[in-house]
Amino acid sequence: MKSRQIALQILVYPVTDLSSFATESYQEFAEGYHLTKSEMEWYRRGYLSRPDQAADPDASPLLASDVSGAPPALVITAECDVLRDEGEAYAERLRQAGVPVTLTRYPGMIHPFFSLSGAIQDAVKALDQVAGAIRGMSNSQNRTSEPRP
Repeated sequence: MKSRQIALQILVYPVTDLSSFATESYQEFAEGYHLTKSEMEWYRRGYLSRPDQAADPDASPLLASDVSGAPPALVITAECDVLRDEGEAYAERLRQAGVPVTLTRYPGMIHPFFSLSGAIQDAVKALDQVAGAIRGMSNSQNRTSEPRP
């Protein structure tokens, strides 16, 4: 069986650095914007077996020494979210390594906006953006793949 490669990263307000919660967005949105800094500290304690694992690129991909072989990425961030800056830093890191990246920050949005398409128009836009990226990737793969018997 032929192994498959990841064709596209779709990262919606991603956690990319568990080693430090010291970004500007962590300071600005630490409380009162749904996902809090203290909740992220709680999640980190539950996710990692040991605190030193936070520096491992498997837990904090922003800290990887080389991201040049990563698949293309769609990164979506919310303006009023503790995770905003690390998601955007990861997108920039990928871009600097030559990885195709689309980064969209949704103004005025908080962390769970993506799951609120029944109430927030920007959530519908973000879902459409993800669907479009998947369709685009699927279409490009169909054009370059060999026909099946």
